[in-house]
Amino acid sequence: MSPERKKLMNIVILGFGFMFMFTAFQTCGNIEQTVLKSFNSTEFHGSGYTSMAIIYGVFSASNMIAPSVVTVIGPQLSMFFSGLLYSCYIAMFIYPYTWSFYTASVLVGVGAAVLWTAQGNVLAINSSDGTIGRNSGIFWALLQFSLFFGNLYIYCAWHGHAHITDQDRQTVFISLTVISLVGCFLFFLIRKPDPEPAPPGAAEAPLEAESTDSSTGSSSRPGLWSRALDAFVKACKMFSSKEMLLLSVSIGYTGLELTFYSGVYGTCIGAMTRFGHDAKSLIGISGICIGIGEILGGGVFGMLNKCRSLGRNPVVLLGLITHYAAFFLIFLNIAGDAPIAPEEGTHLQGYITPSVGVALLCSFLLGLGDSCFNTQLLSIIGFRFRDNSAPAFAVFKFIQSIMAALAFFYSNYLLLHWQLLILVVAGFLGTVTFFLAEWRAEASRRESDYDSI
Repeated sequence: MSPERKKLMNIVILGFGFMFMFTAFQTCGNIEQTVLKSFNSTEFHGSGYTSMAIIYGVFSASNMIAPSVVTVIGPQLSMFFSGLLYSCYIAMFIYPYTWSFYTASVLVGVGAAVLWTAQGNVLAINSSDGTIGRNSGIFWALLQFSLFFGNLYIYCAWHGHAHITDQDRQTVFISLTVISLVGCFLFFLIRKPDPEPAPPGAAEAPLEAESTDSSTGSSSRPGLWSRALDAFVKACKMFSSKEMLLLSVSIGYTGLELTFYSGVYGTCIGAMTRFGHDAKSLIGISGICIGIGEILGGGVFGMLNKCRSLGRNPVVLLGLITHYAAFFLIFLNIAGDAPIAPEEGTHLQGYITPSVGVALLCSFLLGLGDSCFNTQLLSIIGFRFRDNSAPAFAVFKFIQSIMAALAFFYSNYLLLHWQLLILVVAGFLGTVTFFLAEWRAEASRRESDYDSI
């Protein structure tokens, strides 16, 4: 197998591993608030929104140490052990207790930081400047198939159920736990890529490339803890770089809208009694439509990255327009109190007669717009920080997750129209700052091309 084909195969395996894991976890996040509202136990006092806020808050804080963990044990083991924490969180819903619910939330937050830092590491070391856009699109499309399969299962399992029984809950979460474990073990199929010959005068090799090879003896390399400290210092310095400060607004917006499409919007649909007795099962169909949008966007925009003359800005602008259309239709179609409605749902309506078709169209638009932003962010970060990919992707997830935690926290209290207003303002600011970052990246690439002539 040629080195380039080997790298592509690693990206495909990485995508399938995440697809299985997040078939379980994203489905879990999409339904957990609805499940917990239906859970009949006087001893359990937990909120799905609060759990997700804890997860993303811990996720954010843990991102500053995640590069050190990946450096010490390598990206493959990092993804495997982090995946096991995801599986434990999902399994906890089989017999939930308040203490185990929130303890698992903390642990999966730590695991998420290490998992996504390792993922960015694997993506970067298996890509070149010419393939990073394609590989980002392939990975993103495979990852988002998780929304399709998991939510299709939810629709079939819960169709016609106005209330989620204990047996319904246990059957779903046992299945999701097994699916997540399959994804964990797939990471062992990823192989170390063949090293590329270094050009004369090249800078020091990337941290991740040297951390897994000790064949030349430890005396010629710094110790594990020295390299771990070095990774932490690099992450802190990278956080204050001009490129990352510009991208941080766009990244922050993806955290806010991640919360909305993965936790809040499904809850809103399930709470709309005017959608009939199938409102709960429509959560699954909504997730499928989000997944279709994500898969379409990942595939198309990954291919568009091959045409460097188009740049990344048009794709991000398309994402903003798509999201604005979705937010406006949601504002018209969904009742304002739907995010915080009780278990029996809301009898109110928006500004038009509630339409299932419009609700599902909005789900598709949310997924399509999200893929526009995320594929381009993965691409530009992989391009600008390829030699220090682990710290760069740790900073990316640090910013994204802290904003997601904030959004899950305020989702407990804010009515729908206030949440949509926050997304509209953040989306506009994030798009403007992404444009500035892309122009800087393009100027740097042209300067590099000129110097190499």
